[in-house]
Amino acid sequence: MEPDGCTSFALLPEASGDGHVYAGQNWDWRYGVADTVMVLRVVQPGRPTVIMHVEAGQVGRQGANSAGIALNANGLGGRFDDSVGVPQTLVRRRVLDSDNLNAALEALTRSRAHIASNALVTHRDGFAIDLETTPGAVGWMYPAEGLLVHGNHYQAFMPPQLAATYRPGSADSLYRVPRAEAGLRAVRHASGRDEARKLIHTAMSDHLGHPESLCTHPDEGQPAVKRWATLLSSCVDLTTGDYLIAAGTPCDHEYERVPWNLYDGDTL
Repeated sequence: MEPDGCTSFALLPEASGDGHVYAGQNWDWRYGVADTVMVLRVVQPGRPTVIMHVEAGQVGRQGANSAGIALNANGLGGRFDDSVGVPQTLVRRRVLDSDNLNAALEALTRSRAHIASNALVTHRDGFAIDLETTPGAVGWMYPAEGLLVHGNHYQAFMPPQLAATYRPGSADSLYRVPRAEAGLRAVRHASGRDEARKLIHTAMSDHLGHPESLCTHPDEGQPAVKRWATLLSSCVDLTTGDYLIAAGTPCDHEYERVPWNLYDGDTL
């Protein structure tokens, strides 16, 4: 099974220039489902309020909550076994429903996932961790100098079930990750919030390898069902609660704030 695309990032205060904590991603997926993408705000008494972007009908995909926890996710791929595990949409929603960091991580480490998937979890207090979850083992990695980027290949470890024959399902992931890292390193030199956000947007608009680039465009040479695109680019300021969305390829769309702050009505 071909893993879904996406390039996720976390920027901690020492890497952000303005001292804020940022998390986000380019969500690369099948171009034909673009009209089904929704940004939702879910108010649920007794649990954190969640802002997330999903395909219509999904219970969870990626987003952030009023407890200051962001989840950005990437497909990993790889054949494991035929056993049935927990669907990724449910695992991800459990993370987004968590009111503390430990609960969010336990949702990932204690669930037996049906498929392999990557989860980058960022907390507003200046912490980020990436977990490569599989139906078997879980690997993890931490930021380097306040920056963490993940794509669609295994970066933290190689599952033993795959080690002998593994080949990345998305070859473009092998250059998307270092390109995002290079672009996002510039954010540490930002003079303030506006410049930091502009530099993040610029980094996520990179076109090396176009059309299969960090900012992904449909390949007109492929059948319609195989055309991929960046359906949405997100950047969440976990310090201020601003949730920024580019509704399509970021090279063509600026970041805009959604009409809610992440911490509006926060009672946790």
